[in-house]
Amino acid sequence: MTKFAEPMTRLIDELKKLPGIGSKTAQRLAFHILRSTDDDAEALAGAVRDVKANLRLCSVCNNITDVDPCVYCISPTRNQKLVCVVEEPTNIAAVEKTRHFNGVYHVLHGSISPLHGVGPEQLRIGNLLTRVAGGQIEEVILATNPTVEGEATATYLAQQLRRQGLKVTRIAMGIPVGSDIEYTDEVTMLKAMEGRREV
Repeated sequence: MTKFAEPMTRLIDELKKLPGIGSKTAQRLAFHILRSTDDDAEALAGAVRDVKANLRLCSVCNNITDVDPCVYCISPTRNQKLVCVVEEPTNIAAVEKTRHFNGVYHVLHGSISPLHGVGPEQLRIGNLLTRVAGGQIEEVILATNPTVEGEATATYLAQQLRRQGLKVTRIAMGIPVGSDIEYTDEVTMLKAMEGRREV
């Protein structure tokens, strides 16, 4: 095993803690940082400190933000009566790319997963139910991932939200555009058949 100077070893160990970063990638990143200018290294360190110091969760929707409430929640041009529920803040970007959704969001920060010890109480469902109880929301779109955990979360939320007399919808799932039906698994094909619409 190669021995590095203690500061390099420490940097590699810290980089390995990042998701998807193994030993080799951590070493490459560490040596890249070592070779970078002092200004670039300081800019990176400053950006990390800034993220930790200035970002927080929106008190309304739980999105990551530097202002509270976030830009979606305070926007006068967005439909505040339409809420799209997503698992993670990164999911918002996927919805926004469509340029067809003009409502607001609610971020759960995970999904129900009994195998991993994650129940409804570990997710940010409480303030969603509080938002709904305010009576201003007309429809909730459940945009959780098409996984076992995502489906369990959507089912749980649908039960909770229907008690409030809300319109609850689920995003359609099926065969991705540009793919071949021949290679589609049975669950995806079933969802595509169930979500069919008249043309």
